[in-house]
Amino acid sequence: MKTVSKDGVTSVVDQSPVVIPDLSVKELLSAIPAHCYKRSALYSSLYVIWDVALITLFYKTANYVETLITPEHISLPSPFWYSFASWALWTFYGFAAGLVGTGVWVLAHECGHQAFSESKLINNTMGWILHSSLGVPYHSWRISHAKHHASTGHMTQDQVFVPRTRTQLGLPPLDPAKEDVFGSSVADEVMKELHEALRDTPIAALFDAVTYLLVGWPAYLIRNASGQKRYPKGTNHFNPDAVIFAPHQFLQVILSDIGIVLWLGAIVYFSIQTSFRDVIRVYLIPYLWVNHWLVLITFLQHTDPLLPHYRAPEFTFPRGALATLDRSTMGDLGSFMGWIGACATHGIAETHVAHHVSSKIPHYNAWEATYALRKRLDQHGIKLQGAPVGWKEIVRVFHECQFVEDDGNVLFFKNGSGLAAARPLYPDASASDSGIEVDK
Repeated sequence: MKTVSKDGVTSVVDQSPVVIPDLSVKELLSAIPAHCYKRSALYSSLYVIWDVALITLFYKTANYVETLITPEHISLPSPFWYSFASWALWTFYGFAAGLVGTGVWVLAHECGHQAFSESKLINNTMGWILHSSLGVPYHSWRISHAKHHASTGHMTQDQVFVPRTRTQLGLPPLDPAKEDVFGSSVADEVMKELHEALRDTPIAALFDAVTYLLVGWPAYLIRNASGQKRYPKGTNHFNPDAVIFAPHQFLQVILSDIGIVLWLGAIVYFSIQTSFRDVIRVYLIPYLWVNHWLVLITFLQHTDPLLPHYRAPEFTFPRGALATLDRSTMGDLGSFMGWIGACATHGIAETHVAHHVSSKIPHYNAWEATYALRKRLDQHGIKLQGAPVGWKEIVRVFHECQFVEDDGNVLFFKNGSGLAAARPLYPDASASDSGIEVDK
């Protein structure tokens, strides 16, 4: 954002007005063609087979190529280069398998939304198998994720990526005489105080982003990191008595835990049968890449200086569903890499807004649903396409999204200077509907 300083006060000169939607669920759903809601167990299963086949191909190829990295097949200057070539080969395998493995994770996630097929039994069986194989407690996360979809962007009901408030960070209270509650201006003395309290430096933002990508996902499951702030300390996805779950969901959480125990047992078993080194390079490195992509994509879908968060008086389901962004996975590396990222992850980042409008739309129909929905949103001045998913973007967002205010019902992130890139804009109720007939 651009700022200007004068007389000891820094002001934002290009604060973006962001439309606060006043649309109904019916208006959003009616924008999407009816056939986009159809689900096919066969068609969805073919994607599972395709992803597993790709990962198997990557493994077989890496295994074969490694046998050629020997003095009998290739001449290299020193033994070091043979080791380096082998390391580079398995590093590339880990990245490729992890990217496609993220696609497997997306398919399991669709099972949790009942978007995989028309059958609840097929959905939950396939979802439990796929998610357990990736270290995810299927039903436990399915339950909390459903709550996230119902209350996206809600300060006290959303389950993850909940902004920290000024008070929660221990910052000095807002002084209206020295700073604007909407973040349009702030006195330089307050700005300095906030900078020091927040450790607001590019290095700090980079460190936070790297830490988040490495351990953010297991930390959320184990100790509710970045989750709902009103939950008691120790809340996690493995305790069937946790506040996240209702009593009737007890056995579903236990079944999810059984899946995790079997997953850990399989890792130990294959470590004994082969070697822990093999398990690391064949499975655990791709597993870490899956976690990386999961956190990177989902964080950037829900966190940006231009995305509003709501307290109860202003929250509605449509507003929450539209408090998200579509982004291009790896699109920062060019259109070809963006295409690879979208194909490998089944468009989970590129079609996310439509997914929040109706989470039962399968990914292969989400593209058409996305383009149709965008046309409707464009008529209301709502554009929800963000910068591509990438490391540079997450560092920028970490730097720009530091906290929200304790007061107000529509909130935008402020940066470490106490300035906000956006402010709420409420549509004029008397404005023309551009010829669109809306049922009253």
